[in-house]
Amino acid sequence: GVSRKLMSRLKLTEQGLTLNGKRVFTNERVKQGDCLAVRMEQEQSDDILPEPMPLDIVYEDRELLIVNKLPGIIVHPTHGHYTGTLANGVVHHWLERGETVRFRPVHRLDEETSGLVAIAKNPYIHQQLSEQMQAGEIDKRYRAFVYKSPDPAYGTVDAPIDRNPEEPHLRVVIPGGYASVTHYETEAVYRSGGAAKIKLKLETGRTHQIRVHMKHIGCPLIGDKLYGYASSSRSSGGSAELEAAVERQALHAATLGFTHPMTHKYMEFEAALPQDLQQLEKLLLAGPRVK
Repeated sequence: GVSRKLMSRLKLTEQGLTLNGKRVFTNERVKQGDCLAVRMEQEQSDDILPEPMPLDIVYEDRELLIVNKLPGIIVHPTHGHYTGTLANGVVHHWLERGETVRFRPVHRLDEETSGLVAIAKNPYIHQQLSEQMQAGEIDKRYRAFVYKSPDPAYGTVDAPIDRNPEEPHLRVVIPGGYASVTHYETEAVYRSGGAAKIKLKLETGRTHQIRVHMKHIGCPLIGDKLYGYASSSRSSGGSAELEAAVERQALHAATLGFTHPMTHKYMEFEAALPQDLQQLEKLLLAGPRVK
């Protein structure tokens, strides 16, 4: 199950590939009882500055780390954001534990989206989980609060997504775009159908997929500054009260399930709604009807 790329690196490492303790190459023949060992060099993210940061660690072992990311945190440093990212905090956490590890997120969340992120601690684990992702074997489920109520209450949005030709930083449903599939189910309806809480499961993982698909079916996410009523170009139709209450897209990565590459056991993790979305739900239950 080792990828061709990783195997090429192993062959160049002194103890990368050994048979009964002796260095060998991939053309070596093996027999029953032989011990074949694969060793990966320790790596670290020299380009990421360690930074102390409160982390909600849901699970950690020698191979991987699962973190419940807060909203407003970027996963990986980008141009103009070299500190204050999840990567900075995780690298500091590993240094505190005495671990020499490179930051390898298996997937990412938008800055304002909260929830579960899986981080591999070596290239083999990253490769294995990435393959599960591509094969649709990783269960990623979300919770979102949207305007209006989806009709029908549950279903599948199968609509291709690509960059907006007029605004390349945005995505849009467009013929000829990349295949994009989102399954949804209405969990609760508020204010006589003016808003709803929905469960979502991704079959594909396009940039901004949930946000774009919910807008496409007429149910934009509450607080979404790019695709919802919080956008300056779509200022009418939302609720100022709700927009002010959440101040970000009301989206949370609540469930993450996969098969552990080393133990081969299925693991599933849950992250409860963060405080701001809990407050939003209370407001939806108590407040007047959305316009």
